[in-house]
Amino acid sequence: MTRSIPFPAPRTAAALALAFALTGCGAQVAPGDTDDDRPTAVTIENCGRKITYAKRPERVVTNDVGITEIMFALGLEDRMAGFVMPDDRGDVSQVPWKAGYDRAKWLSKDAITKELVLDARADLVFAGWNYGFGEDNGLTPDSLRALGVDSYLLTESCRNGPGAARGIMPPLDALYTDLTNLGKLFGVEERARKLIADFKKQVADAQAKAPRGKARPSVFLYDSGQDKPFTSGRYAAPHDIITKAGGDHVMADLGDSWTTVGWETIVERDPEVIVINDYGDTTAAQKRDFLLSYPPLAKVSAVKHKRIVTLDYVDLVESPRNPAAIATLAAYLATVSR
Repeated sequence: MTRSIPFPAPRTAAALALAFALTGCGAQVAPGDTDDDRPTAVTIENCGRKITYAKRPERVVTNDVGITEIMFALGLEDRMAGFVMPDDRGDVSQVPWKAGYDRAKWLSKDAITKELVLDARADLVFAGWNYGFGEDNGLTPDSLRALGVDSYLLTESCRNGPGAARGIMPPLDALYTDLTNLGKLFGVEERARKLIADFKKQVADAQAKAPRGKARPSVFLYDSGQDKPFTSGRYAAPHDIITKAGGDHVMADLGDSWTTVGWETIVERDPEVIVINDYGDTTAAQKRDFLLSYPPLAKVSAVKHKRIVTLDYVDLVESPRNPAAIATLAAYLATVSR
C-alpha cells in the first residue's frame, strides 16, 4: 500500500511474549545455518516468474515495516544496506527484532527511490507492488534491473491478472513462500524452516481456542476512508488473521489484497466485529469515533454493540507478526462468541 505508514505502537505484553517465544532475541542465525562453500547462483520462483540470482545479495534495501522484519526474522540484518520506513516508528525496544533495528541502517523516512537505492550501493531491493514499487513513481523491478540491481517482490503484492488486483495465494502461504524463498536465496534454509514450523504451531494453538461453527462472528477490516472504506480482500493478511482467529471475513469473496469498496456492501453484510488497522495520521481512536458516529453504519451489529478491536499495521500486512496477531484476535473473538 503506497502511503505514509507509521511504525506500529508496542504490542501487548502477551502478544510480545508469544512473538519472543518463537523468535528469540534478535532472531540470530544459528551456527551451521549457512554454507558459504556451496554454489552461490540460486533460482527461485517469485510472483510466477523464475528468477536466477547470480550470487547471494550482500547489500539489500527493504521498504516498509513488515518486509524489513521478514529479513530480521531470518537473521539477515548483516546482509542489509538499510531499510526505508516512516519516522514515527514508535518504541521498538520490546519488539522481537530489536537487534535487527539496532544493527541495520535506517535510510529514509520517505518513499524509496532509485537514487536512494544507488546511493546505498544496493544489490537487491525487497519491496512490493504498492509497497514501494509502482509504475507511477518509476521504481519497478525492470527499472532496477536496467541499473544492475536485482529485486524480490513481496508475495502478498503479486499481481494476479492484467489489472491492479494483487494476491495469488492464501496470505499465510505468501508469508511462508517468502520465508522459504529468502531462506534459499541467502543460504539460511534451516532458519526459514524453523520459523515456518513455529509459526504454524502458533496458528494451530490459536485455532484450538478460537470460535467454531455458528459461534464464529462475522468480521470487517477497516483500514481507512470515510466516503468509501479501504479494506482487505482474501489475498491480504487480514483474511487469514480473521478466519484462523475464528471469524468469518465479510470480504472473503473479494479477489484482491487491499482495495476500496462501498459502505452499502458493509451495511448489507452486517459484520458483528470490526478490526481497525492502526496507522497513519488518523489515530485508531479517531477511526473508532468515526465508525460509531457515521449514520449509515448505525444499525450495523459491530457498531451497535461497540465491538471494535484495533491491531497494528504491521500485524495486518504480510509480516512475521501475523501469527501473533491471529492469537491476539482469537482471544478477542472468543469473548464475542460467548
